[in-house]
Amino acid sequence: MYGLVNKAIEKMVRSHFNDATWEAIKQKAEIKTEAFISMEGYPDELTYRLVGAASEVLELSPADVMHAFGKYWVQFTAQEGYGELMEMNGEDLPEFLENLDDLHARVGVMFPKLKPPSFDCDEADEEELTLHYHSERDGLAPMVMGLVEGLGERFETEVDINQTHSREEGADHDQFSVKYRVKCPFH
Repeated sequence: MYGLVNKAIEKMVRSHFNDATWEAIKQKAEIKTEAFISMEGYPDELTYRLVGAASEVLELSPADVMHAFGKYWVQFTAQEGYGELMEMNGEDLPEFLENLDDLHARVGVMFPKLKPPSFDCDEADEEELTLHYHSERDGLAPMVMGLVEGLGERFETEVDINQTHSREEGADHDQFSVKYRVKCPFH
């Protein structure tokens, strides 16, 4: 994964906890790097070690860490200069989700070694869709759930997401039911 992901994990921990907590996570994960370089590639295993160490230090399940990270990632990438790129991807939550592969294609120009997941949507009903998530990486479904919730906040949309199919349980890809409703501006 690119250093941008590891930098985001670091920033999330430092902003929600403190520097000492981040240093404890780095030590437990046996990370010697002082700073991650956004555009540099790092082994996926390093990121998984960071998540495992964060899970132990913060006394949260790895799924909870990944969920929180997914939600944080939306805000982080917008602040790191990718906000305009995100704005071009859709005017509301369903349009944004439908265009995720296009977003990853544009990001791939900047990150040539990017191995992005693939997403596609089926409209299940008005204010409900099925999100299909395909990835060569394991264990990231909780992050997808956090991402969708973070996008809901970005689009001022209430989101209820549930995983309906899981690769960990034998499905060929992860699948989610996403119910959404635009928040009324008068409440």
